[in-house]
Amino acid sequence: MTATTGKLITAEEFARMPDPPDGSRQELVRGRIETMPPPGGRHGFCCSRVDRRVGGFVEQHGLGSVFANDTGFITGQGPDTVRGADVSFWSKERLPEIPEGYVEVPPDLAVEVLSSSDRFARLLLKVNEYLTRGVRLIWIVDPEDRSVTVYRPNQQPAILLENDTLTGEDVLPGFSCRVADLMP
Repeated sequence: MTATTGKLITAEEFARMPDPPDGSRQELVRGRIETMPPPGGRHGFCCSRVDRRVGGFVEQHGLGSVFANDTGFITGQGPDTVRGADVSFWSKERLPEIPEGYVEVPPDLAVEVLSSSDRFARLLLKVNEYLTRGVRLIWIVDPEDRSVTVYRPNQQPAILLENDTLTGEDVLPGFSCRVADLMP
């Protein structure tokens, strides 16, 4: 992961920037661009699995909208921060219309799938940002350990192993799947 030095930029300026030609992913963190290498196959596979399972459930029950592919939402301003979860869910109440630009309302659920380039300390900072901004439920999917760590505001994280059942709790009532069903 690299950070661009120099002048701080705003979320609006970041939105107008072209996508990196090498396919890398970028986030804006306190006014500075952080670049991450493209993730590998296992990461993409797990993201697709989560997106299909959560997205299908949300669509079937008319609960809101599911986004994939690091859809940006603003987690801070002055200097600006724009994060993008691998998969995210917004209830109809929280996001009645899909905006053109970055979403200014935090998702109800944010899912991050670990890739080989992720660093634990950086991920914990991101989880803390999500919780501070108002994300109600966070799943950290670890394909290597075949586990999901569940974060909620003001609660200790819960680690679920591959034979455990992951639920949507009060964020996605009725949703459940085995952790192993999200893994390669």
